[in-house]
Amino acid sequence: MSQAPDQLKFAVLDEEDLEVVSTHLQDAVLKAADVLWRPAEKRVVVALNRFDWESAQGTTTADRPEYRRRRSALRFERVLSCKCRSLDPAGKDAVLNLLAVEFTETDTPSGVVSLIFSGGAVLRLEVECLEAELVDLGPVWTAAKCPAHAAADKA
Repeated sequence: MSQAPDQLKFAVLDEEDLEVVSTHLQDAVLKAADVLWRPAEKRVVVALNRFDWESAQGTTTADRPEYRRRRSALRFERVLSCKCRSLDPAGKDAVLNLLAVEFTETDTPSGVVSLIFSGGAVLRLEVECLEAELVDLGPVWTAAKCPAHAAADKA
């Protein structure tokens, strides 16, 4: 099966790669049930609906950008532990809004990957090294609006 030309597929092997993936995943939505932790395989897979920022910037329909979401998967390998904060795994239908994916190196090449969600929820993955992949799975649908963020408070 070949990848459609407008579908993303990124390999993540360093912090710079992860920053690119994080940008593409800003405002992706998912449910707690969409996080699959496979400890025996040292793998975490996250199925999500990412906002297609590329289509929002380019294509227009009747003087309005076309907003779309895409079903995507984010997979992390060599995961030693998977922990969550302010996230109830039992609340499998609660919708989570992904803000960023960050990596903090602890003892080269190992470190911690943090998936940061609105409302303070965090998924924390302790990894042997940074090895991940983001891939669009195919389904695409129109989104009613573009995600917006409140301006930062002026201090």
